[in-house]
Amino acid sequence: MSDTGQEHYEAVVVGAGPGGAAAAATLANYGVETLVLERGVEAGSKNVSGGLIYAEESAPYTIDDLFPGFREEAAERPITEYFLHNVAGRDVKTFDLTDLHEHDTEWSDAVLRRKMDSWLAERVHEKTRETGGGLLSGVRVNGLLRENGRIVGVTCDELDPITADIVVAADGVNSELARDAGLMNWEHPEQWFQGVKAVVDVPGDVITERFGIGEGEGVAHLFSGDLFQDVRGGGFLYTNQESLSIGTVFHLDSLVAEQAEPHELLDGLLTHPLLAEWLGDDYTEIEYSAKLVPDSKKVALREPHKDRLVVVGDAAGQMQAQGPIIKGMNHAVSAGALAAEAFAEAKSRNSPETAGELYAQKLRAEGVMQKLRPRGYDAVSAVGERGAVANLTDSLLTSSVGRIGVRLLGGQLERLYNTPALSMMVPDTRTPYVTLPTVIAEELGTPVTDENTVEPPSLEERIGDLTYDTDIGNPHIKLRDNSFEASGAAVTACPVSAVNFGGGCYREETMQTNGHEERVVSLDTQPCVECGTCAIVADTEWNHPRGGKGVEFTQG
Repeated sequence: MSDTGQEHYEAVVVGAGPGGAAAAATLANYGVETLVLERGVEAGSKNVSGGLIYAEESAPYTIDDLFPGFREEAAERPITEYFLHNVAGRDVKTFDLTDLHEHDTEWSDAVLRRKMDSWLAERVHEKTRETGGGLLSGVRVNGLLRENGRIVGVTCDELDPITADIVVAADGVNSELARDAGLMNWEHPEQWFQGVKAVVDVPGDVITERFGIGEGEGVAHLFSGDLFQDVRGGGFLYTNQESLSIGTVFHLDSLVAEQAEPHELLDGLLTHPLLAEWLGDDYTEIEYSAKLVPDSKKVALREPHKDRLVVVGDAAGQMQAQGPIIKGMNHAVSAGALAAEAFAEAKSRNSPETAGELYAQKLRAEGVMQKLRPRGYDAVSAVGERGAVANLTDSLLTSSVGRIGVRLLGGQLERLYNTPALSMMVPDTRTPYVTLPTVIAEELGTPVTDENTVEPPSLEERIGDLTYDTDIGNPHIKLRDNSFEASGAAVTACPVSAVNFGGGCYREETMQTNGHEERVVSLDTQPCVECGTCAIVADTEWNHPRGGKGVEFTQG
C-alpha cells in the first residue's frame, strides 16, 4: 500500500503486447514487483499487426532472448524470401528483396497476434507472480494518477487508483496515457498510416505448394503501383502456418485526400490477377481487421517519458515503415526491455525518478532511435517532399527521358532497392509508392495471364463476422461536431464504413434544419474495430471501450 492508502506496486505495465511483455519480463528478471494490466478479455484480443516480427542482430534484446521457445510455440512461419511487385494494370515487375530483408536480421517470423500475445501473457504472468505481481486482463487504464501535478500512477475503469514507482505505457497506437501526459497528439493525418487486413484460410500443404516453399519456410510479398487508386502506400501478403495475412497500408492523409475506402482498396489487391495462383478458386476469409500505424520518421518520441511514466512501442511512435522496410514489434521489444533496464539501474542508484531520462539515453546509445528517425530521411524530406519538387520528379519519371532511364537501369534497380540506406530515405510522396513502381512495371514488366476468381465478402459480411461485446449506453466515441465539414472524412476513411452503406460506424446524412439542408455525420460505435482513424480525421471525443468490451479479434 502507498502512503495515501492506495494500492502500490513498484512497476505497473499497461498493455500486454510485445512491448509490455518485454518490459514486464525484464522487470521481473530484476526482481521488481510488477503488475500488468490488459484491457482485452485476453492478451491479443485487441491487437492487430501485418505482421512480421524481426530479431535484429544489432538489437539489444530480441523476443526469443526474453522468452525461450517463442518461435516454436508462438510464431507462424519463418520468412525466408521477400519480394516486391511493381504493378501497372496486368503488367508486373518483381524484385527479390531478400537481401534487404536479411540485412541485420537474425531471423524473422510471421505472427498472428492473438496466438502470440496470449502465449507471451502466460509467461509474463508466471514471471511477475514470482515477484509479487501478476497480469490482470479485462482492465482498462483510463488515465494517469497525479499528486501535486506529477504522475505517480494510473486510474482504471474497473479498479481503484494504483500508484507505482514507474508506469510503462505499452497501450498501443491509441495510447490514452501518452495523450494524457501530453507526449502524443492525433492532430496530423500525415503522421499516421492506416492498415487493413484479411486473414485467409489456406491449408499448410496448399501454401507450401502454391508458393513453392518448404515446410519450414515462409515468404513475404509487397505490392505497389497503380492498383490502389493513387493512394500513397501498398499491399502485403505473409504466409502463416495455416492461413495468409493479406492487407494494405496507406498514409492516412492520402487516404482522406483521395476519398478512398479502405475495404475497396483491400479488395483491389485480393482480386488482382497476380494473386490468382496463390488464392485459388476457394476463397475463405477468416477475419477482417484494421489499425493505425505511427510513422516513426515523424512521431517517434525522442524523449518518451514524463515524471514516472515511460512510453514504449506504438504508444511512443516506434514503428519503422520506410519503403519496403516494415518493422515495429521488434522495436517495441527493445524499448520495453530497455525501459525496464533503465528503471532497475536507476533504482540501484537510489534515484528511480531518473529512469525516464536513462531510458531515452539507452534508446539513442543502442541505435534504436537512429533506425526510427534516420537522419538521411530528414535531409531528403526537407527538399523531396515539397510539392513542386515532388511534382517535377513525377513528371520526369513519366516522361520519355525518365522511361528511358528506367529501361537503362534495368537490373540495377533491384540492387538499389536492396540498399538499406536508400530505403531509409524514401520520401513520403507519390513517387516511390505509385509513380515509380508503375513506370517500372510498364517499362520492364510482363503481363499476368491468370484470371482471379476471388469474390471478397461484402463490408456488411465482414462486419457481421467480427465478435463484439458492445458497451450499451456507454459509447467510447462521441462526435463533438457532426457537420460534414468537421467529421465527413470518417465516412470514407473508417474501415467499417463506406459511402452509401448504412451498417457501418459512420454515415453521411442530409438533415432539414430551419428550411435548409445540412450534411451531417451520424455515428454508431457498435461495429467499431477501434482503429482510431476517426480520432484523427473527424472531430471526436475518442476513448477505448471499458475492459473486455468492444471488438474481440480471434486472429489479430
